[in-house]
Amino acid sequence: MDYRTLGSTAITISRLGLGTVNFGLHTSESEAFLLLDQAIDCGINFVDTAEVYSEGRAESILGDWLALESRRRDTLVVATKVFCGTNGARLSARHILEACDRSLRRLKTDHIDLFQVHHVDRTCPGEELLYAMEQLVKAGKILHAGSSNFAAWDIACTTSLGRQLGVPGLISEQSVYNLRRRMIELEVIPCCRGLGIALLAYSPLGGGLLAGGLGDPTPGRRADEWVQRIAEQHREQLGAFEDLCRRAGRSAADVALAWVLRNPAVTAAIIGPRTLEQLVQSVGAAAVVLDDDVVAKLEQIWPGPGGEAPQAYAW
Repeated sequence: MDYRTLGSTAITISRLGLGTVNFGLHTSESEAFLLLDQAIDCGINFVDTAEVYSEGRAESILGDWLALESRRRDTLVVATKVFCGTNGARLSARHILEACDRSLRRLKTDHIDLFQVHHVDRTCPGEELLYAMEQLVKAGKILHAGSSNFAAWDIACTTSLGRQLGVPGLISEQSVYNLRRRMIELEVIPCCRGLGIALLAYSPLGGGLLAGGLGDPTPGRRADEWVQRIAEQHREQLGAFEDLCRRAGRSAADVALAWVLRNPAVTAAIIGPRTLEQLVQSVGAAAVVLDDDVVAKLEQIWPGPGGEAPQAYAW
C-alpha cells in the first residue's frame, strides 16, 4: 500500500480509504467488522464515514469496532462529515458543534482527525463555519477541517477567509471523481493543487457502474434503480469500456480504480466495498499500472471536460 501526506498536514494516509456508506445499509455489523479487519491487514489506515450514513449507524458500527481494541484508534485516521443529520439541520455553528459531539459519542473516540463539511450550504456565512471549526480544534475534538462537494470558488473563498481571520482553514476536499464524472478537472483539481489542499476522490467506481455495470446487478448499490438507469443510458460506452478491459486482461473495476489513482492530484481514493472480495480486489487494483495505449482509449470512451479552465473552453 502506498501513502500520501494529507494536504499541508503531517498526517499520512493510504492511497485507498475505506468508505463506510454501506455499513448498516447493505453491510451488517459483523460483515463490517470483517471488512475493517481486512482493510487494516491490507495497509489501509484511512476510514471515512458521515453522520448521515444509515442515520448515524455507520459511525456507531465503526465506533463499536474501534472499542474492541484501544490500539486500533491510534493507528487510524478517522474522518467523518457533517451537514444534514437525523434532525434535518443543515449548517450553522450550533449544528456543527452539536453534530461533532454526537459523532464523537457514536465513534467512541475523543477526537476526529478530519471533520468535513459534507456539502455547501451558502446560507451559512463562511465566518460562522470557520468559527465553529476553530472552536472544535481548540477544544481538541477535531484535528483538521475539510470540505466535500465544494465548488472551486467555495474552496478558494473559504481558504482565503480563513487566512484573513487567522483561523484553521480547509486541508482537504472530497469530491466525486471517476471515468464518467470528470467535471472537477476543470477547476476543483487545479484549485486544490494551487492551494495545497488534499483531494479525496469518492465513488471511483461510479456506484458499481464502472465495475461491470452491464452485467446482472448484484446485491448492493449496483442493484439500485438509479445505477441501472444510468447503465442503460451509457450502454454503448460501458460496452466499449468493458471490451477494452477484457482485451487488456483486467477487470473493469481494476481499470476504473487504477485510472483514478494514476492522477497525481488525487491524494486518496475512497472505496465503499460491500464484501471482502470487493475490498481485496480494490487493494489489488491500487498496484495496477495502465499502459499509455489503454489510457488513450479510455479518454476516447470517457472524454473529460477538455482539461483545466479556462483553456478547456477558451483560447
